[in-house]
Amino acid sequence: MKLVSWNVNGIRACVKKGFMDYFNEMDADIFCIQETKLQEGQINLDMPGYYQYWNYAIKKGYSGTAVFSKMKPLQVRYGLDLEKAEVCEPEGRVLTLEYEDYFLVNVYTPNSQRDLARLPFRLDWEDRFLAYIKMLDQEKAVILCGDLNVAHTENDLKNPKSNRNNSGFTEEERGKMTRFLGEGFTDTFRHFYPDQKDKYTWWSYMNKVRERNIGWRIDYFIVSDRLKDSLKDAEIHSEIFGSDHCPVVLEWNK
Repeated sequence: MKLVSWNVNGIRACVKKGFMDYFNEMDADIFCIQETKLQEGQINLDMPGYYQYWNYAIKKGYSGTAVFSKMKPLQVRYGLDLEKAEVCEPEGRVLTLEYEDYFLVNVYTPNSQRDLARLPFRLDWEDRFLAYIKMLDQEKAVILCGDLNVAHTENDLKNPKSNRNNSGFTEEERGKMTRFLGEGFTDTFRHFYPDQKDKYTWWSYMNKVRERNIGWRIDYFIVSDRLKDSLKDAEIHSEIFGSDHCPVVLEWNK
């Protein structure tokens, strides 16, 4: 199986920059996107052979996630609170597709913001999200993908010293990731490339930052530990433009 995840930073803009060319070229079994930035009816993507599932934010032009799957899931869940997703998770940040042998979870983790004003909210989110994933994992294996808005280790960003305690690289956020992985989950890229440097998934729009590869690795595929021996490869397609993020890919011998 081939799975793709990409923060498109606005799917309507990304489509104008070649999204469908990449989508068709990859021919993925499951393709997940984050930060769709639209409401229902604002785009019509021609994807023969795919089921489309969208979780829209209530706020217009903000957040949102979507999954395009060749296989019809047994069930689709929206948000973390299954009873009142639109009330408790109004930003459309989580989509869960249940298949026979596993759950696929697509997530766009809240940013703690430049001044860390949203850090308390973010840390509470991390606790609730981990509890949700552990609940799923007790039933069947989990494949989690998306923009997690954290560079876990110093190898995951270009300038760790100057970014220490900045949003996405605070001790608190990195600690939550360490705890998450310690609960029985594997960062698939680090599984294959434990010491790899200079492989990033996000770059600022500042002048020549991407050209000079001054980036962060904040987009992930994370799986239940019991799946790691069946993984084939994890890739970062940094040559693909269209967003300030690039796609990440997981190949899995299901």
